[in-house]
Amino acid sequence: MPNSKAAAVRCGNYTRQEVQAAIDRSLELLGGMKQFVKPGMRVLLKCNLVMKKKPEEGATTHPEVAAALAGAIREAGGEPIIGDSPGGLFTEQALRGLYKVCGMEEIAKRDNIPLNYGTGVMEVQHPDGRILKKLTVIELLKEVDAVISVAKLKTHGMTLYTGAVKNLFGVIPGTTKAEYHFRMKKLEDFSEMLIDICTWVKPVLSFIDGVTGMEGNGPTAGEPRDAGVILASADPFALDVAGASLINIPPEKVCTIRAAAGRGICSGRLEDIELVGDPFGDLILKDFKVPQLSGLNFVERFLKGSGPMTEVLSQYLTPRPAFIHDICVGCRECEKNCPPKAITMRDGKPYVNLKECIRCYCCQELCPRKAVDIKRHWVFKIFK
Repeated sequence: MPNSKAAAVRCGNYTRQEVQAAIDRSLELLGGMKQFVKPGMRVLLKCNLVMKKKPEEGATTHPEVAAALAGAIREAGGEPIIGDSPGGLFTEQALRGLYKVCGMEEIAKRDNIPLNYGTGVMEVQHPDGRILKKLTVIELLKEVDAVISVAKLKTHGMTLYTGAVKNLFGVIPGTTKAEYHFRMKKLEDFSEMLIDICTWVKPVLSFIDGVTGMEGNGPTAGEPRDAGVILASADPFALDVAGASLINIPPEKVCTIRAAAGRGICSGRLEDIELVGDPFGDLILKDFKVPQLSGLNFVERFLKGSGPMTEVLSQYLTPRPAFIHDICVGCRECEKNCPPKAITMRDGKPYVNLKECIRCYCCQELCPRKAVDIKRHWVFKIFK
């Protein structure tokens, strides 16, 4: 497999000048935007806008990063458009609220950058897919010539880490994500599905906004953590190896990296990546807080088998969502977005049927009040 290149550039804050300088240097290290964007190309900046969160909360791509990239696309002669499909309903009203809270509306007006309000969907074929031979994706992809993934440096309750590859799950429209979660209940299948989406989209460039990331109970319920870095690569798989390594997660523990290595797409080793920019070792955060143990069907993977006993142990030992009713405001977002419909409301509060729960943790990811915790059995301390 070819030796991939990834750039790591220090960026201490989100001032317009600082971010622009970091993005420009990242692009220069990779050969310049003109190598990837030709005059007249329409380019989607596929940001991570998972839900309505303010930029300072560290859950979504910062608007200044999107603005800097939009400017670079224009300098190369391209036409940028910012877009994403968050969890929940994929409607124009939902997108407008999302862009406003996440800060994209403000920079779009300031810099005259188009935002996508189209909510059409389409079905596409993917003969080379391993899990998905056809995908349902946002129709916007038919209207652009290239995609640039602009992810956020975060932990994730199900996949441990979320970066450039998983960011592209956002091209799956709204509630269709829940359908994919339900179809791909096993973490291994879900990971292969994410690889299929990435290999279909084929982003020409991938960035990870790590100026401020999120540690702990990511991707939305964790705590902001300053990492002071912008990561960039033409190879999203190599970029995730670098991103995971940056927050001191062994790449082989990340399900998407493991799946990509199994296909021969990447080696999954940091030493096989040509790292350019600032000294990478100086940027690594050894105390970055990550979920203790994460993933679906942990017990099945541990026992390396299946059967009634494995299923029972899996239900009993696998980390489970737990609702904090004192914080919950009864908005029903968890109930509405639960892929297996395992959540019911009683007296305005959510309760989960653990026999039906597939441990996707969408309830935690989409809760606007951080009212969902992930509970782990005491035996996990022994495994840890």
